[in-house]
Amino acid sequence: MSVVEIVRFAVRGLIANRLRSLLTMLGIIIGIAAVILLTALGNGASVYIQSQIAGLGANSITVLPRQPPETAGTDGRPLTSADARALADPQGAPDVASVSPVVTLSATTTAGRATSDVTVLGSTPSYFSGANVQMGTGRFYTEADVEAGRKVVLLGRTVADDLFGVGSDPVGRDVLVDDVPFLVIGTLAPAGQGQGLSNPDENVLAPLTAVQGSLTGFGNLSQIVVQARSTEAQAAAESEINSILDRRHGIEQPDNRDYQVLSARQLADVLDDTLGAFTLLLAAIAAISLVVGGIGITNIMLVSVTERTREIGIRKALGAPPSAILGQFLVESIILSVVGGILGVAVGYAGTLVPLGDFRPVILPAAVVAAVAVSAAIGIFFGAYPARRAARLRPIDALRRE
Repeated sequence: MSVVEIVRFAVRGLIANRLRSLLTMLGIIIGIAAVILLTALGNGASVYIQSQIAGLGANSITVLPRQPPETAGTDGRPLTSADARALADPQGAPDVASVSPVVTLSATTTAGRATSDVTVLGSTPSYFSGANVQMGTGRFYTEADVEAGRKVVLLGRTVADDLFGVGSDPVGRDVLVDDVPFLVIGTLAPAGQGQGLSNPDENVLAPLTAVQGSLTGFGNLSQIVVQARSTEAQAAAESEINSILDRRHGIEQPDNRDYQVLSARQLADVLDDTLGAFTLLLAAIAAISLVVGGIGITNIMLVSVTERTREIGIRKALGAPPSAILGQFLVESIILSVVGGILGVAVGYAGTLVPLGDFRPVILPAAVVAAVAVSAAIGIFFGAYPARRAARLRPIDALRRE
């Protein structure tokens, strides 16, 4: 019996039991769709978070104060302007391109009767490149503004909308920051959630000297933003930062540091590992439903063998070899699983089209190929036993079966 005839008999057997065939495929469809959708969610999460990390600036390094552990035997030293100047020394930190001292505070901004709660960041112009700040309208403040202590501000997009109306251009207008008048010289491009230590759209940026002179006083720094000379030099820059601050703060053991160094590279490495494990876990959970679907194929094929025992006996009595019977039932099992796998891919793809805000699932082409291949393997593995059982039936025993 030719392969074409074996396939024709298999298709005829499946069509004769349409509803049962569809219900058998349902487990495979659900399993494959789950694998496709969950891996797409994991990969989409990775792409989304990586794009958010990129918004921090590829070469950006942030130094934050941290309370040392009790075992350190010290209360720790805060970050100071002297620390920032030491980090900017090209002799001690040749891989550092720029250093931006930053002070932050929570404040209320007012324009007329409108108010908005904001985070005020006072820094120097180098902060814009170090933190990858994008201009919307107007201009950035300059070194001259910092030296003169001019009370000028840049508003995040949400702040501008709250104070002056959605889509407005408030450049040239005045705002009160905790009752201190500032002139708006620009707005920031919309950045969205998840970038940096706060939402940039709800931030207000101003010259460091203006913030210190009018709002916080000339005290300690909230953070220091450092920009490495290149992505390749980022690790060397982090090492230089640690060396300088350890010396200045009298730190002998890394575990006792009273500061912490955060970079986009570190976040990317940690998230890559975490999301990779998370995606693998999701795929493993979804694979359980594939096993259930495979067991369903085995059960249905065993029922089919039992119901068609006389048919098998007649075909064997007419000269059909065991290989033809084995091939027919194996092909039926493979068709069920492969068609179910293709439908599962379609269902999984449809699921990724559901809008989830800024986040979008991303299907991996390799996952689609693997899903179809796995569905075929399931058909062979779980269909082998029923097919072998059918092939081993003796014609005389099959014909006696009622």
